[in-house]
Amino acid sequence: MKFQLAPSILSCDFAQMAPSVEQMMQAGVAWIHFDVMDGQFVPPITFGDAMVRGLRKLGPTPFEAHLMTQTPESHFSAFRDAGCERIIFHAEATHHAHRLCGQLKEMGVGCGVAINPGTPVEALIPILPLLDVALVMTVNPGWGGQPFLPECLDKVRALRQLRPDLEIEVDGGIDLTTLPTAWEAGANVFVAGSYLMRGDSVAERIRELTEACA
Repeated sequence: MKFQLAPSILSCDFAQMAPSVEQMMQAGVAWIHFDVMDGQFVPPITFGDAMVRGLRKLGPTPFEAHLMTQTPESHFSAFRDAGCERIIFHAEATHHAHRLCGQLKEMGVGCGVAINPGTPVEALIPILPLLDVALVMTVNPGWGGQPFLPECLDKVRALRQLRPDLEIEVDGGIDLTTLPTAWEAGANVFVAGSYLMRGDSVAERIRELTEACA
């Protein structure tokens, strides 16, 4: 599977959001990742579709919305209309993941489902044929800067065996040490946030992560 970097805007300085996203786009990333939190599914509140809409004009890089929200289906249309090509919701947020996947397909949006560290990979098996991407959380969702949980990579390995053609995304604690480990386990899409913001140059950090799997 092709290596893809999907930097998250969560750790960006919100006063400098547009320049940061422009740097990510100019560095050639595959996706811009929006961590949407509602204060219910996870304690923090981040932003809504207006943020996506405002940044969409900066360039053509695809956007994905990661909905860490209750009733995620309530927000599908808003994020699609704001410019997201892919929407990811959490298996833990609904009893009707199969139906929600069908809704996204009918809307013409890429369909993704995420699982938390405490959720077994078996939660994804009934909907595996419907997925464009499976997101394996490698931290507990809600905050950036948490340490990577290596035991979550067993789920990545299992998914890669079950569907060799599937885009498998990992989110949480991604840096120069953990990214190659996740790549070796079978992940190919990497959400990086805090690591990108800790350096002097976002573009340089993106280059380093990309070369780590070259």
